[in-house]
Amino acid sequence: MSHETVYAIASGKGGVGKTTTTVNLGTALAQAGERVAIVDADLGMANLAGFVSLTPDSTTLHDVLSGNASIDDATYRITDNIVAVPSGTGLDEYADTSPEGLREVVADLRERFDYVFLDVGAGVSHETVLPLGLADAVVLVSTPEPAAVHDSKKTLELTERAGGEVSGLVVTRTRPDSDVSYEEIAARLETPLLATIPDDPAARESVYAGTPLVVYEPDGPAAGAYRQLAADLAGIAVADTTVDADAAAESETADSDDETTEGSAEREAAHDDVSSAITEAESDT
Repeated sequence: MSHETVYAIASGKGGVGKTTTTVNLGTALAQAGERVAIVDADLGMANLAGFVSLTPDSTTLHDVLSGNASIDDATYRITDNIVAVPSGTGLDEYADTSPEGLREVVADLRERFDYVFLDVGAGVSHETVLPLGLADAVVLVSTPEPAAVHDSKKTLELTERAGGEVSGLVVTRTRPDSDVSYEEIAARLETPLLATIPDDPAARESVYAGTPLVVYEPDGPAAGAYRQLAADLAGIAVADTTVDADAAAESETADSDDETTEGSAEREAAHDDVSSAITEAESDT
């Protein structure tokens, strides 16, 4: 296993597929039997709350960071081996939070799970910079568009100032016939190119279907690319990671008998509820 177990998934701007990347990396590793926690570290513009179908009085990371709840109270079981720690969506709740408490949250989850993914907010603020320094490594997500690449440079600089380390770049919505060199984009940012995620219609379909892409269309090119990325980050095999649609037909049902994540505070969201919730959670794609 890789020694890096806490990853901050970050982007310079919204709308580049950051949450999609977070959810699919986590799901791919959970399918491989790894225990995974996804944390919505975007405290001001939370988008994972719907992922676990929260009710208005549900406990969230906001409650934890305001000192009114434990991390167990805000941990929700999604399916086998994967849980989510969502942030709240209310402005009043956000105003009461202390971002510094995220240090203790990450330390706690690091001890209990094999991998922790922090879905970091875009922009420049203390709550955005803090997770970049708490993670073992930062995965930078960007589309090939110049504006997104330009903003990625800012995130690289913020990571350096926070004392963090960028693992590399993931370029989403790539096209085989594009005249853009994705390797050149990574070189311009002076960071390794970790993966390119093909522009796949199934990605958006999976959002509206309320299912992570690696489950919704496991044989597709984008799902294969996410599985390959998960395998590379973790240094493990996560089923067939070939990105070619015809060659990526390996079923991942062998993982269905993996032990479920334990914890008295982890509550399983109903499948039908999650179906509509992921659409809301993935709104930055």
